[in-house]
Amino acid sequence: MGNLRDKRVVSDTIKILLVDDREDNLMSMEIVLEKQGYSFAKATSGIEALKILLKEDDFSLILLDVKMPIMDGYETAELIYQREKLKNIPIIFITGQDYEETAVFKGYQAGAVDYIRKPFNPQILRSKVAVFAELYKKNQLLKKQEDKLKAINEDLVKLNQDLENRVRERTLELENLNHELRGLNIAKDKILSVISHDLRNPFTALLASSEKLNRDFERLEPREIKNFSNIIYRTSNRILGQLNDLVEWAKQQNEKSRFSPTKIHLVEGLKESLELLKSNAIQKGIRLENNVPSNIFVKADALMLRSILQNIVTNAIKFTPEGGSVRLKADEVEAMAEICVEDTGVGMSEEMKSKLLLEPGSHSVSGTNNEQGSGLGLILVRDFVAQHGGVIKVESEIGKGTCFKFTIPLYN
Repeated sequence: MGNLRDKRVVSDTIKILLVDDREDNLMSMEIVLEKQGYSFAKATSGIEALKILLKEDDFSLILLDVKMPIMDGYETAELIYQREKLKNIPIIFITGQDYEETAVFKGYQAGAVDYIRKPFNPQILRSKVAVFAELYKKNQLLKKQEDKLKAINEDLVKLNQDLENRVRERTLELENLNHELRGLNIAKDKILSVISHDLRNPFTALLASSEKLNRDFERLEPREIKNFSNIIYRTSNRILGQLNDLVEWAKQQNEKSRFSPTKIHLVEGLKESLELLKSNAIQKGIRLENNVPSNIFVKADALMLRSILQNIVTNAIKFTPEGGSVRLKADEVEAMAEICVEDTGVGMSEEMKSKLLLEPGSHSVSGTNNEQGSGLGLILVRDFVAQHGGVIKVESEIGKGTCFKFTIPLYN
């Protein structure tokens, strides 16, 4: 508000410019008006008046003699009003008794607001000047009020902008917070899904082996006991390793680096995942075959790749009848490795394939043998494959098995 008032100074002082080619007339006008507290500037010609107005443009009134040598009052008035800053200064012409109506009309055309005859009556001169002085004061008061209103309006506009900026910032903060909360909620669901799918099956195999060992201990041969003991030992170690990996991965969900691809020897990475599911396959008499070429390296997040594979292979085992097989194959397709998990299971219908891969909200998966799962594992698979820039598709035929294919970037 203060800045506007500083730029536009409004004065209450009444400044009058007296213009007459005779010094005695100038002195007479000043003597008559001096008791009113006015401020004066005097010029003895039109040219001198114009020079004064070039330096000072804040006069309240001009008393201008009409008959002056070289440049008369009319010409002087016309030149004064050519300047934009001087257009609002009222001019009272001082003229002799012999002026005619045409001269009066010419004066008003030049911009005069009134006339005073010579020799002037002091009372009339004081009255007429007082009218314009009062008018000037009221105009200045109006300007002050206008300045205040403009300043208040500018403050209101600025305040409104500040409020809008604050609301915008707070809205952005809330949006970021909501985005972060949604991300954390999704991360929580993913972690629960990983625990549900990637650890439940190894634990099932671990419990089954320990139960068999505990129940039939006296009837088992030493070789069989050692075999069950090895299964329990290997599975426990791998579960522990997988839990450690899961803990590290869960930590990354609260950081920006949630996706950490590294160089992975594909055949060894898949072998490690199959080892955890070996017991499940043995219980159903299903063969697990790793036919992936040894020369393929991929750039992938190790935990995500393991979760993708274990979810798909677990489903393959679940929907493959006893005595069947699950095979892993891989090919290089441009810059991607295409991995295929092929089983000799029950297969699925076209409707089921569509629900499986095209409906992210599908929460159950079943084969023709009516086995059902939560569907979370395959939702997670879709998500993990997408994060690698890959795609997943399924080829299946009722009674002839299913092939899940997904792509992962090759390591250059």
